[in-house]
Amino acid sequence: MRATERPTFESEASKLIYEYVERHGTAKRNVLLDVAPVSSDEFQSELDRLKSRGYLEEDGGTLQLALDVGAIEEHETDAGIVTIRPGRQRDFEGLIDAIRDVTAEETYVVAETIAEQLLYDEAVTRHNRVESRVFFVATLGEEVVGWTHLDLPQVSRIRETAQQTVGVKEDYRGSGIGSLLLRRGLDWAEANGFRKVYNSVPMTNDRALEFLGDHGWETEAIRRDHYTIGDEHVDEVMMAYRF
Repeated sequence: MRATERPTFESEASKLIYEYVERHGTAKRNVLLDVAPVSSDEFQSELDRLKSRGYLEEDGGTLQLALDVGAIEEHETDAGIVTIRPGRQRDFEGLIDAIRDVTAEETYVVAETIAEQLLYDEAVTRHNRVESRVFFVATLGEEVVGWTHLDLPQVSRIRETAQQTVGVKEDYRGSGIGSLLLRRGLDWAEANGFRKVYNSVPMTNDRALEFLGDHGWETEAIRRDHYTIGDEHVDEVMMAYRF
């Protein structure tokens, strides 16, 4: 299933099964069997239908969303061979660690909000009739060293715009990983029909403003005294990239 496709269901049981997995990130078969108000045979039929439609995928009795968000890529960087791939539920702790690393040293309010949302949801990917959220991660070995995130509203009037964030752990900056992640997210958004991606950055985050500007992002507006950082009121720079 594509992340831009709104899920539809042929039965109430299918809807309950999908929504349970979507809310929890992953779910065991035995738990889903208790959730769905159907017999074991009917449950298997509903599950087979969800998998055949590309809504869910199963690995060893664990179900998760089966969003089609692209392939696994490998790139040679100054830090070594980096893998960039769609984020999965197993990346949850690594993503939180990477975001915390970035926000501990930089003023990146949007990323802080995303970390809190991840912790609240306990799920990396979201995809329902209201919102979608996808991540691409950069890994060195088993370590998540960076991410790019796209928040995809399902409301019709704003479905062509998406919020994008990107960040790389301090120890791996300057090696080109951030540029690869940003480009992966932009390429995905363009291929899926979005006309604009946007982000908001405090005026004091010189590194982020320079990075986005160097990659073709433009300032759309400035909101005065929008953030309170320490004892100071700081302007918000609203930036966007148009296709």
